[in-house]
Amino acid sequence: MLDLNNIRYPVRYTTFFIALGGLCFSLLLVVATGQAWMALSFFAFLTAVGVHDLLQTHHAILRNYPILGHMRFLLEFIRPEIRQYFIENESEATPFSRAQRTLVYARAKAQSDKRPFGTQLDVEANGYEWLTHSIAPSTIADHRFKVRVGNTACSQPYDISLFNISAMSFGALSANAIMALNQGAQMGGFAHDTGEGSISRYHRIHGGDLIWEIGSGYFGCRDDQGRFSPERFVAQAREPQVRMIEIKLSQGAKPGHGGVLPAAKVTPEIAEARGVPMGADCVSPAAHSSFGTPIEMLEFMQSLRELSQNKPVGFKLCIGHPWEWFGIAKAMLETRILPDFIVVDGAEGGTGAAPLEFSDHMGMPMKEGLQLVHNTLVGIGMREHIKLGASGKIISSFDMARTLALGADWCNSARGFMFALGCIQAQTCHTGNCPTGVTTQDPQRQMALVVPTKAERVKNFHQHTLEAFKELLQAAGLSSPDELRAHHFSHRINGNETLTLAQIYPPLAAGALLKDSVAKLPEPYKTYWPRANAESFQLK
Repeated sequence: MLDLNNIRYPVRYTTFFIALGGLCFSLLLVVATGQAWMALSFFAFLTAVGVHDLLQTHHAILRNYPILGHMRFLLEFIRPEIRQYFIENESEATPFSRAQRTLVYARAKAQSDKRPFGTQLDVEANGYEWLTHSIAPSTIADHRFKVRVGNTACSQPYDISLFNISAMSFGALSANAIMALNQGAQMGGFAHDTGEGSISRYHRIHGGDLIWEIGSGYFGCRDDQGRFSPERFVAQAREPQVRMIEIKLSQGAKPGHGGVLPAAKVTPEIAEARGVPMGADCVSPAAHSSFGTPIEMLEFMQSLRELSQNKPVGFKLCIGHPWEWFGIAKAMLETRILPDFIVVDGAEGGTGAAPLEFSDHMGMPMKEGLQLVHNTLVGIGMREHIKLGASGKIISSFDMARTLALGADWCNSARGFMFALGCIQAQTCHTGNCPTGVTTQDPQRQMALVVPTKAERVKNFHQHTLEAFKELLQAAGLSSPDELRAHHFSHRINGNETLTLAQIYPPLAAGALLKDSVAKLPEPYKTYWPRANAESFQLK
């Protein structure tokens, strides 16, 4: 049977092969007839362009699509003339505006991110947001902001950057993409979340700081039956490169869903990283098998802390039923076992593939989820002991500033760093045919992604985003990220009304949930806090 996968390589090079064939044929005509010099010159030029495209290391598109790939860059060159067409015909399936992608590309390539003619946003539109500025701007010496993660139970705290690479697994991303991200993190001094696919050999090559995410499949720390293995966990958790450990309860793109990597897509390298057998489906169950109640979850988390020799341990979740999160908070009060950190993932988060209904209509958006978690920790008097990360369509320094103002201590970004790698949102992540080599296991396609070049762009994007973040803080008259508050941001409700984010997301008073009566508290605390249960994820 003909394996179509085996012909993808020459098909992508069709234009180059045509040029090469034309060169040979026109050369024969010149030798035989002394004519066809123009044809020879034309095909020689195209062949030279194709050879250059294959050998250059800056553009993955050109390496994967020699000659033909220049059509894309031609369209980019003339985009001022066609910009309005694209704006008017922007597909709903492409969630990020071209302006956002252009911003990332410019910062990743260390090019100017300035633009003429002022804002292109409609400042009168509902939902428009802005950061209020000061007449007396401040001066901040350094953009390399850090926050220390690790409470009193942690003996190996970690100073994490305010902007880090969000969870993306090897298998979802190519080996070259993983290496470029990790090398960029190492060069820039920030963290790289492994995703639930565990730590692959490609995460280790450049030694960048890792946050090891452990999902329900326990990849990298599972026994032969798919249950959690303390011995295998210890073997990796104690490596110096692993700086924090994150239990994944759910992800924003498809909360409560789980997933299956078909056996046909399980390569030897994926099997090695995840600790799964070849020839069998790689299953991520919808729920964890190591715990079934809030108290058991915290006890499992404490066991990971002890096994890792007291590194920072926490969990990631997308908020669903509020009473389940309240149950975890009550379990903290009852057991006095506290996570070092919590990462709130928004429903707007992405993935390589998810059912449409899940990606569009499941889970709480990041802003609402972050505020619920932040307010709850304030309400139980635990906020100062637990650091909060947040992820969900965070691309720009403005996104960062707003997220920190709503309660986060740091931000994670997946799409932003994918764009820095060269992702063009071709939306073929699930097919293995990624044109830029970012989300494919095809060794020929991912060769187009040159690791040193893309690592430099990953580092640049991180650096220039934090520099822009520093400039925002200065313009607002603030001296550090700790001073950001929700009242610094305004949101247009309609043509005649604006509110601050503090009015839209009102804070909870410190210790408010420890009082005997919560009848005067806003929803969902009023209804669900009294009925939340530390011994079950179900309502009382």
